Amino acid sequence: MSKVFSVFLFLSCLMSLTAQDDNPSQQFWNSLQNLCGKSFEGILELPAEDDQFGGKKLVMHVRQCSNDVIKIPFFVGEDKSRTWVLTHINDRIMLKHDHRHKDGSEDKITQYGGKTTNPGQKDIQIFPADKDTQKMIPAASTNVWWITVDDTKFTYNLRRLGTPRVFRVVMDITKPVKNPEAPWGWKEK
Repeated sequence: MSKVFSVFLFLSCLMSLTAQDDNPSQQFWNSLQNLCGKSFEGILELPAEDDQFGGKKLVMHVRQCSNDVIKIPFFVGEDKSRTWVLTHINDRIMLKHDHRHKDGSEDKITQYGGKTTNPGQKDIQIFPADKDTQKMIPAASTNVWWITVDDTKFTYNLRRLGTPRVFRVVMDITKPVKNPEAPWGWKEK
């Protein structure tokens, strides 16, 4: 009887682990967790010409990770104002954009973003603009962000539906780079 119970317990645990592995949002989250503590350089792929991002060194630092929050500062040249904040709640992932001034204070346009509407896929999560974003930035009410991650690259994407606005940054995650200093508003640990 003890042997039967042990086999049953083993199979139950195995099924539980398999069920978790089948969850695309959890698989995506695990891929991001694997990048924790590392920094990567990338390129602006779209738009081809961009005054704010074009020709500048682009670095992301997967700086802070917990079971349900991942914070990824995104540096554009010497500008350390941006952090992508991802929160994993009940098989959904929320993306927020935390913008800071040099003194660490919040920009008046900050904490905008959206939440996935389904578990997505293991290598892509899509974030349509939420109500807070629509109120804060009416022109961004049709924004859709998506992040992809695979064995070689991390991409951050934006499309403003009904407009020509498109944005894509591609980070090479095969070659970690030196971690940058803390972004604006963060304290070194």
